[in-house]
Amino acid sequence: MQPTTPEPYSAPGKVTWPTVAVPGQLGHAPEAAPAADDRVLQTAPEDQPAEESVPDQQPTHGSELLDELRAQIAKFVILPSPEALDAVTLWVAATHLQPAWQHAPRLAVVGPAKRCGKSRLLDVLTETVHEPMLTINTTPAAVFRSITEEPPTLLVDEADTIFGTPKQAEKNEEMRGLLNAGHQRNRYVTRVVGNDHTPHKFATFAMAALAGIGDLPDTIMDRAVVIRMRRRAEGESVKPFRSRRDTPALHDLRDRIAAWARPLLDEAADLEPEMPVEDRAADTWEPLVIIADLAAGAWPRRAREACVRMVAAEIEVEEDQPGGARILADIRRVFVAQREVDSLSTDELLHHLRQNPECPWAEWGRNGLTARNLADMLRQFDIKPGNIRLADGTQRKGYMRNKFLDAWRRYCPTVHPVDAESTTPAMG
Repeated sequence: MQPTTPEPYSAPGKVTWPTVAVPGQLGHAPEAAPAADDRVLQTAPEDQPAEESVPDQQPTHGSELLDELRAQIAKFVILPSPEALDAVTLWVAATHLQPAWQHAPRLAVVGPAKRCGKSRLLDVLTETVHEPMLTINTTPAAVFRSITEEPPTLLVDEADTIFGTPKQAEKNEEMRGLLNAGHQRNRYVTRVVGNDHTPHKFATFAMAALAGIGDLPDTIMDRAVVIRMRRRAEGESVKPFRSRRDTPALHDLRDRIAAWARPLLDEAADLEPEMPVEDRAADTWEPLVIIADLAAGAWPRRAREACVRMVAAEIEVEEDQPGGARILADIRRVFVAQREVDSLSTDELLHHLRQNPECPWAEWGRNGLTARNLADMLRQFDIKPGNIRLADGTQRKGYMRNKFLDAWRRYCPTVHPVDAESTTPAMG
């Protein structure tokens, strides 16, 4: 028996999304999108900041509502930057137009320790987003059975108790898969239902905010607007949040934002704004930028500025993590410092990596980074050591620079930008 396929969402006055082709059934399959691993996050050039290309517009009712929402959030929570406060404000407003979006951005609210304001921010989100659904101790089955074509907004507190350790992550792999699938429209899970075990497809598409200590799984962080919370410093103060006193005003603001946004549903679905970033980062930030463009005022500029700076910050965080893009970026710096030589022996490359006091490689393992460690890290990028000829005519094991070019372009484009014509990293 074939799985049942939901009808396209076509409620009166709402956006209609085409039905997705089902394998084994008639229909035209959509053109394959590039694999996620083949995508490169790129930001606007430093000499062309996004905010200069988007002049401020006249204030509107929408921009005034966003200003009011921003002030309400700041009343109860200290965000790590003005850009983070703008991003949270736009994310909240975007939850009220979820049927218009192709992608449902996650909001990852993470911090290094307790008492950083993560749960308090979730309290405020609960009273301002569209149809909040708290998912503490909720099973994945209960979540996807609660998601309709007019989805709720998922709110997950203490996400570190779900994904914090490898054992926890393995136990909750289904929840992670649900959150990953729900980032893009028309990604369903199939389950059998009823006494006759009829296959049925359940929607997963819904915006979600997750708060926890430490980073969430990479696949979730890659689909998220990341808010890195900090403890309040001495002299910083916020208003205590009291549900009985503060909820009515937040609900009133929520309802006014919804009343402003809902008539704009079709317009929001048709907009394709110029984005200052690319690929998955653009997918994630597009709903926030569209909300800003609909609101006008200063918000189009502020949204793009927040997008550029916060995406760039996350790229830096990724590059600072041992292994992965970090080892690629550090090897790139070594080749640049050695005047773009064609190859380096393994021993010489390891020597330069360990010599950098800002890198973790001297303390990597018991005796620093070894040749085997290096080979293991680079294998995932399809880079392997081989025989190279040294200046004195002898041969040794080492790495050819041209073997790194593709990986550098894909995983660390912000370090020594690649010249498009020569495919060599630019100096300086």
